[in-house]
Amino acid sequence: MDSGTHLVIGFGLAGLAYIDPIVASNPAVATAVLVGTVVGSQAPDFDTLLRFKSNASYIKNHRGLSHSLPAVVIWTGLITLALMLVFQGLPVGHIALWVFVAVAFHVFTDLFNTYGTQALRPFSHKWVSWNIIHIFDPVIFLSHIVAIFTWSVHLARPQIIFPLLYAFLAVYYVWRSWHHYRLESRLYQQDPQYADGDRYFLIPTFNLQAWQIVKRRSDGHFILGEYRNRRIQWVDEVACAVHPAVEASKLHKNVAAFLYFSSFACAELRSHEWGYEVRWADVRYRHRKQYPFVAVVLLDQELQPIDSYVGWVSETRLGKKLRANT
Repeated sequence: MDSGTHLVIGFGLAGLAYIDPIVASNPAVATAVLVGTVVGSQAPDFDTLLRFKSNASYIKNHRGLSHSLPAVVIWTGLITLALMLVFQGLPVGHIALWVFVAVAFHVFTDLFNTYGTQALRPFSHKWVSWNIIHIFDPVIFLSHIVAIFTWSVHLARPQIIFPLLYAFLAVYYVWRSWHHYRLESRLYQQDPQYADGDRYFLIPTFNLQAWQIVKRRSDGHFILGEYRNRRIQWVDEVACAVHPAVEASKLHKNVAAFLYFSSFACAELRSHEWGYEVRWADVRYRHRKQYPFVAVVLLDQELQPIDSYVGWVSETRLGKKLRANT
């Protein structure tokens, strides 16, 4: 989820904590839990600081180790220890429980997005992304805003508001998961161009009634489309280049980081007088007829790297980030 949604979830979990009699009866404990759930709901994304090292490091590691099973325990321990130093004499077990809920809930909700996490580490380094909930879901965000506002103006007790909120969201997640599975499993029946070996992936959008479709053909090429009103509309086809320059680009650290993260990468090759431009794009992220999440490597005629870029960028800005005149 985006940072704003994680933030309101942190406040929401602080309200839910009032079902714990120790929290509800002690203002100091409630304050410590509020700080703990807000910080805990953000903690796994502290690896965003890797941007200061390099885009490649950020792309390869964001939502990786920081969202792993050991990290959930480590974040809980560090935040709880810090709270015990500030709020002395409080019941450590109750504080640690709600911090743990906040951290674990962050990782859990991120599994439903397209970006995914490596939540199964150290048992598996696989990126887990269920493609069910958009990174910003208006239902999740606005329902938290309404609940927090109701709590803040004392229209109802938190012991009533927030159990109802999270019961509603549990139903919402189950419904979205079922709805996604039902639609995705039937796409091949609605596609007259379906061939054996084709695979379909349904990607959520901000619009709850609209989805993006990624069709991976048996030859490795991709077809992109939209699913709306029970109809498929194909909008683009991306052929993946095969060339020695493409293979050479995989040795570059920026492309290696990109391919480590994305299983939907497709290479485009452009030849120039000075060499080659190999542009890898993640086809899941299509915006205004462009694919802004890319890894680009410029190679000379001997396939030696000249320059490179990895990250989110528009077509007009990309040229400014690369030295060669492309």
